[in-house]
Amino acid sequence: MNTVANPAVPEAAPSLRERWWALRDRWLASPRFRRAAAAFPLTRPVARRRARQLFDLVAGFVYSQVLYACVQLRLFEQLAGGPLTLEALAARLGLGSEALLRLLEAAAALELVQPRAGGRWGLGPLGAPMVGNTAVAAMVEHHRALYADLRDPVALLRQESRGLPPGGELARYWPYAAYETPGALPDTAVAAYSALMSASQPLVAEEILGAYPVARHRCLLDVGGGEGGFLVSAAAAAPRLRLMLFDLPAVAQRATPRLAQAGLAGRSQVCGGDFRTEPLPQGADLVTLVRVVHDHDDATALTLLRAVHAALPQGGVLLLAEPMAGTAGAEAMGGAYFGFYLLAMGRGRPRTRARLVELLQQAGFGRVRALGTRLPLQTQLLSAQRS
Repeated sequence: MNTVANPAVPEAAPSLRERWWALRDRWLASPRFRRAAAAFPLTRPVARRRARQLFDLVAGFVYSQVLYACVQLRLFEQLAGGPLTLEALAARLGLGSEALLRLLEAAAALELVQPRAGGRWGLGPLGAPMVGNTAVAAMVEHHRALYADLRDPVALLRQESRGLPPGGELARYWPYAAYETPGALPDTAVAAYSALMSASQPLVAEEILGAYPVARHRCLLDVGGGEGGFLVSAAAAAPRLRLMLFDLPAVAQRATPRLAQAGLAGRSQVCGGDFRTEPLPQGADLVTLVRVVHDHDDATALTLLRAVHAALPQGGVLLLAEPMAGTAGAEAMGGAYFGFYLLAMGRGRPRTRARLVELLQQAGFGRVRALGTRLPLQTQLLSAQRS
């Protein structure tokens, strides 16, 4: 029997946009074009801006380490009372004048500090918001683990390609991400990351509570609620709201004294468990997932969302809050920062709002809405209803 091979399918002609991109790439790769663009008055600003952006990518790690040094030395707190001379500041920080001057000049270039009259140094526009900001300071100090893992990013990618579990600093910091039975983790394994989440929770809580009136509900269940930081903020915003918290047993145990210290023992209930193997407690008409879903792959995230759906009554609401990929003006945050952070952590991925909506709908939720927050880079918010 004779067979006739199918003729090759011709490739589609490149679109006008693709042809433009190819031409652009050839121009930008040409040293001659770059020299001409830097010399021509109309293109010179663009050429300089692109060169600066590229150098910032090269030097970004150094910039981060300058900030890390400032936080480690508590430089911003020292300057909170007003500008100080180099000598006075050196004595407080325990650094030599030359070494401190090097740090101050670097920090000034990054707008963290500013030189003032009389040889003094004061806070800069990016350093002033760091004063008393324990949430951001805790995140900066915690990044030591991330920097250690990213010293060889290609090795990290090859490790993922071979399907190997993570074994670096960040994976040890977030042990539940790679632990087969996270519900069995002891307190010593969860203490560090629980404290970090607790310290950074107020930043996100303010955004959520400013975008959604939790007081319209009877009972709030915070899944993955850590030490109870979000519930403490929600309780202040809604004095009649009953409170429930669900997290891994070792983490949930840490929430009980925190809620009691805030005077919430009488209106709160803490439950320990693992949503992968146990149902969530029922009784709440509002469930919150605050920076939880992006820690998991799609299958586990869907398991979690279905568990929330099962725990809610008809008409109950889920609030899903986390930084999302594709956020306008913060694309690098989702695609670059969280992409590699979660890679080093060992599980999860940044997702766009559209992808999260898909997962919510697959879990059975309807009426999914995006709620505006004041700082979308920090967190975005989706509400979904069990119909």
